[in-house]
Amino acid sequence: MSMPKGGNAPVEAGAVRIELSWRTGPGVPDVDASALLLSGGKVRDDGDFVFYNQPVHAAGAVRHEGKRTADGTTADTLAVDLAAMEPAVDRVVLAASADGGTFGQVPGLSVRVLDATGAPTGSSGAGSGGAAAAGPGGAELVRFDSQDATVETAFVLGELYRRQGGWKFRAVGQGYDRGLAGLATDYGITVDDPGPAPAVPVPPGAPAAVPEAPEATPEHTAPQGQLGASTRTPPARTASAPAPTPVRLSKVTLTKEAPAVSLTKQGGTSGALRVNLNWRTRQAPAGSGWGRKLTRALAGPAALDLDLGALYELTDGSKGVVQALGNAFGSLHAPPYIHLDGDDRTGAVASGENLTVSLDHQHLIKRILFFVTIYEGARSFGDLNATVTLTPQRGAPVDFSLDECTVPSNVCALALLINTGSELVVQREARYLVPERGVSPQRTVDQAYGWGMRWAPGRK
Repeated sequence: MSMPKGGNAPVEAGAVRIELSWRTGPGVPDVDASALLLSGGKVRDDGDFVFYNQPVHAAGAVRHEGKRTADGTTADTLAVDLAAMEPAVDRVVLAASADGGTFGQVPGLSVRVLDATGAPTGSSGAGSGGAAAAGPGGAELVRFDSQDATVETAFVLGELYRRQGGWKFRAVGQGYDRGLAGLATDYGITVDDPGPAPAVPVPPGAPAAVPEAPEATPEHTAPQGQLGASTRTPPARTASAPAPTPVRLSKVTLTKEAPAVSLTKQGGTSGALRVNLNWRTRQAPAGSGWGRKLTRALAGPAALDLDLGALYELTDGSKGVVQALGNAFGSLHAPPYIHLDGDDRTGAVASGENLTVSLDHQHLIKRILFFVTIYEGARSFGDLNATVTLTPQRGAPVDFSLDECTVPSNVCALALLINTGSELVVQREARYLVPERGVSPQRTVDQAYGWGMRWAPGRK
């Protein structure tokens, strides 16, 4: 049952999942969830702001888990481990911001607090430490539906606050017309938001910037062992630790007209680069013959299982693949400096499929091609609505949507990460490939991009 604005209720779970949701549709702007950790009404430093560009709090108790869309409703999720919250934090503000519109254009906006106590951490890569990830079936503790939005571009929907040794939730519903920057600044965040870095246009007819492969054709090397964790443990907060640099609120969206961006020019020269693939299926247009074929192709006894992978080439000439097939999960702290966080076999995990690349070793990386294959559950990417997001530890996240698939493809080249020698460039590919009869999807990607590897059958 939804509570009224200003109402409050006890939260007796040790860990919760905050689900901000709204109905999608034409003209509806995108919405982003965020959290601010307060002490005495203000943040202690800029690290107390958790959002899409800064997804994990240093202490690990609050984590931005990302978005999922199903049945016309999108949910952006935050995980909060109340039992692990630092004693100095007395309030966690739960906020929302509209990207490209106002909240008067966002129908069905609500925030739910779900019980995540005892839920296992998602294996497909929200990362390690701190907050537990709740499954879709977590019990709803409280809910607030926002119904009076007009010109606001940011909202404080609710807050978790300490009271007599426990935690409570309050429905707030306070709007801002100055966007996320205005909201964050009011709570003490220093915002450095000069706007998104310019995407690099590619002249019409210019070839993709793919370095030539060497003449030698190496054998497919054995996969590296899977690490126990995909990211480094956040450092403990100390009084002498330097304050974080001002937060950036900008995003970069790649398009056909502007398909590339320099991570180097954005400051993405070190730390972890998280590559996320999230998807949902969509209904085929009525009366579409091809759509009917794709709908039948998606129908089957098995759930749709997509596998995110990466072909890599290092500067020493070594090549290989990181993928779930053959348990080739890679390594983050040793060659190839790429790690597949897990395998989402059902599409039910909120964070989708994730890879992490260590940019601390970018001088050893020549190029990486991120791709996705259908392992089972469908014969084609038809009716798939997928988004790719590359989130560097420093700099703005880079995202793009895949075009509609109009060919019988079961493998898609997503993006290229290229070390040009002077900068690191991300290039949107979004290229559906159709394997020849008897040729595996992985070999098809290899041949299309000149990797020159040898392949053998594998299972997972």
